[in-house]
Amino acid sequence: MYKLKIITGFDAAHQLKGYKGKCENIHGHNWKVEVEVISEKLNEIGIALDFKELKKNVDEVVSQLDHTFINQIPPFTQLNPSSENIARWIYMSLKDKFNTTLVRLYSVTVWESDYASATYME
Repeated sequence: MYKLKIITGFDAAHQLKGYKGKCENIHGHNWKVEVEVISEKLNEIGIALDFKELKKNVDEVVSQLDHTFINQIPPFTQLNPSSENIARWIYMSLKDKFNTTLVRLYSVTVWESDYASATYME
């Protein structure tokens, strides 16, 4: 089994509704996003997926959050924009793009700091 990973990021603010503490206030992060795909085999030139294609598709999704107040971006107008929910949203946004005969989306990890992350996988 092969696992490929790209790392990208975005800068955005959010506010955790119902949280009892500082994170209930609007605050920002320099988010880091890791996306992993898996493949059991390689194509005819010895790769599972071109990293350039993986990065392009991930950036299309992540760019929707860059330099925003995430609470104003659907579905986060109704859903708390926690790291867990953001990771799941990115995963679901990418799932169909990386569900082919060669590769399958494995996981999305969202880091809100160097010390705290959340991962979503099915």
